[in-house]
Amino acid sequence: MKSELKEISPTQKEIHLQIDADELRAAYGKVSQKYAKRANVPGFRKGYAPLDVVRMRFKEEIKSEVLQEVVPQAVTAAIEEHDLHPLVEPQLHLDDAANVKVNGSAPVSLHVHVEVMPEIPAPKYDGIEVVRRVKPVLDGEIEDLIAERLQKEAALIPVEGRPSEIGDTVIADLEGIFDDDPAAQPIKADDLEVVLGDEVIEKSFTDNLIGVVEDDEREFTVSYPEAFSSEALAGKTVHYKAKIKSVGKTELPELNDVWAQSLDEGYESLADLRKKLRLDLEKYAEADADARVRNNAVAKLIEENGFEVPNILIENQARNLLNDFARDMQQRGVDLNQIESQFIEMAYTNMRQQAERDVRGAMLLDKVAELEKLSIAESEVEDEITKLAEYYRTSTDEMRESIEKQGGVENIRNNLKTRKAIEAVIAKTKVTKGEWVDESLAPAEPEKKPKKTAKKAAKKA
Repeated sequence: MKSELKEISPTQKEIHLQIDADELRAAYGKVSQKYAKRANVPGFRKGYAPLDVVRMRFKEEIKSEVLQEVVPQAVTAAIEEHDLHPLVEPQLHLDDAANVKVNGSAPVSLHVHVEVMPEIPAPKYDGIEVVRRVKPVLDGEIEDLIAERLQKEAALIPVEGRPSEIGDTVIADLEGIFDDDPAAQPIKADDLEVVLGDEVIEKSFTDNLIGVVEDDEREFTVSYPEAFSSEALAGKTVHYKAKIKSVGKTELPELNDVWAQSLDEGYESLADLRKKLRLDLEKYAEADADARVRNNAVAKLIEENGFEVPNILIENQARNLLNDFARDMQQRGVDLNQIESQFIEMAYTNMRQQAERDVRGAMLLDKVAELEKLSIAESEVEDEITKLAEYYRTSTDEMRESIEKQGGVENIRNNLKTRKAIEAVIAKTKVTKGEWVDESLAPAEPEKKPKKTAKKAAKKA
């Protein structure tokens, strides 16, 4: 057998090989004899037909079996000879397939496409520059949190002596029939709470439930716009019947020291509550700033260290992202069968771009871990399992058993190694302090002359 390796790209290799005539002749004789022993040929007893007759009668079957016997062995030997490690099943292509002969009169030539991991050059991560920006805590944020706590402590007090008005909460049993499809499953909601005038409430509900009292019944029709947030109701017209069960008004506790102390969380006064909320928000802002430093450093690591990523790894990650997206949509009540194929294709295209960055980042961090000689001790894995058990409120043994069933222990080890690799990058990153800038509204970094790789990335985006 002769073989020659050609490099198409860092991830694509092509092997051209030739299977010797002698090897084909031996396989052809063995397969022919096997057919001759069990062949039923008219005019001959089973197993006694002349070999030439058997070969003519079962020409294609014998040819196929000979190729199945010799080709995989030859391809495996060639892959081992050139020390390749395929990421996916190699693709085989017979040269001049229509005229291939397997009787040993001539050799058989073929070429094989093999996708492999590229040789990743040592990434440059010493001296990456990022700016650390801490979001300041505003007084309004603290007051918003307090308002949320007050709302949780709110009580719904029945109103007496008057009908409902803006700001009241109407509790009703609701039934809705689709005007354009009366046979469809009706909408039913018992004890539905409708806050009259609330921005999130469809205006028609407020308009038709003002002026009601307990035991009233109202009928009204709502025509939902095409762009309505609920896909099941978008563009539909629904006739509703509402049975009023009660009308109430939300009363909030008085905002004072007594209320703060009543929370049973150790607050001595309202001022103490504000002080501790500010400390919590400041801790969160610091942690968020650290997370953005890590994200930005890894993003620059990816941007400044380009190499070809195996397509199969990108495809697998893109499918994972698309599956996660589909599960999220299902949990939100979206019928996946109703989604247009163009939307799915667009989503997949976007996810494929993200998948390439994910894979590239993972490969670079793996290379960093190799260069830094990072390792994970068993005690670190055990500590991580213990943390997971505490988070999910289960025992360490149960958590370990669950993880092992899913083959996740190695995933934990890899995640820990990735964390260490990121910290190794951060340790060599030049981090400077900067004033807070909302990165969603304005560029965080001062404008600089972009590097060549950055220009390419911008052009691609």
